[in-house]
Amino acid sequence: MTTHMTKPLTVAVVGATGAVGREMIRTLFDRKFPATDVRAFASARSAGSTLPYGDKKLPVEELKEDSFTDIQLALFSAGGAASQIFAPHAVRAGCVVVDNSAAWRMDERCPLVVPEVNPDHLDRHKGIIANPNCSTIQMVVVLKPLHDNATIRRVVVSTYQAVSGAGQKGVDELERQTRSLFNARDTENKVYPHRIAFNILPQIDIFLENEYTKEEMKMTNETVKILDDPAVKVTATCVRVPVFYGHAESVNVETAKKISAAQARALLSQAPGITVYDNPRELMYPMPLLAAGEDMTFVGRIREDESHETALNMWIVADNLRKGAALNAVQIAEALCARELVRVPDTNAFLQ
Repeated sequence: MTTHMTKPLTVAVVGATGAVGREMIRTLFDRKFPATDVRAFASARSAGSTLPYGDKKLPVEELKEDSFTDIQLALFSAGGAASQIFAPHAVRAGCVVVDNSAAWRMDERCPLVVPEVNPDHLDRHKGIIANPNCSTIQMVVVLKPLHDNATIRRVVVSTYQAVSGAGQKGVDELERQTRSLFNARDTENKVYPHRIAFNILPQIDIFLENEYTKEEMKMTNETVKILDDPAVKVTATCVRVPVFYGHAESVNVETAKKISAAQARALLSQAPGITVYDNPRELMYPMPLLAAGEDMTFVGRIREDESHETALNMWIVADNLRKGAALNAVQIAEALCARELVRVPDTNAFLQ
């Protein structure tokens, strides 16, 4: 991590008591982010509690419209509705926002950034930078080196997404249902439309008119925006699986020119943020169990598609709370500092 600071920087974490908010605070501390002060904001019901920041305790403050005075940078993980209300107030106070919700991802005013892929998009920010969807982030980290080398034409992805993607309530539901089944009790579905314990659900978020889910269309649209190439075609099937932490993806990539599996391994081995873990003879391949708590995106099962001359298959796994949310947001903050972009060029950009 390399950052350049010319003046004191106060950082806020909004939605600090949620699973991602807590991970953001932990990540800021772990990566020694150069903040002179870190403040935690959440709803009124959480105000007055504390959160750990190293050996310190951060008091949780109630989030209000005027909370951003003297704050230069805010990491939002409070949900789309809250972000739409409070992020513009932050920008008008001169605070740069990195938002983890879907609220701003496809807004043309807001760069959608994965620092290993498109940090240059930060140069045109107007105050709000969007953090992509967790499943999109880990995929584009791997796609970028291949696209630069062989030009991706089409991506077919099937995801296997952990319950923590739905927040702490998803984790609690899987644990509660598992305990009920082990004790021969009936299960109750509160978070998901069907039982998730010992089951898989081919639905994440609501179904749209085209019969894809919102999650599937997020992956499609966000990938094109991040790669900045409308010629790339993406289709996705997103599935919830009974795993606590770590999203996995089966990805088929068609390229304009042939790239061998060996060439792909070599390219990916040298790419930032990626660990190639690929030796099937020794039963070495990425799994959520190995990725949990790790910052890297893991890729394995890299092989040439025998049904297509210029296509590859691969298996991608990452911790959805780390790289898929908190870490990527903090990396965006680091890149903003390194590029001296912790400033709002136009405080009226998000007047509503």
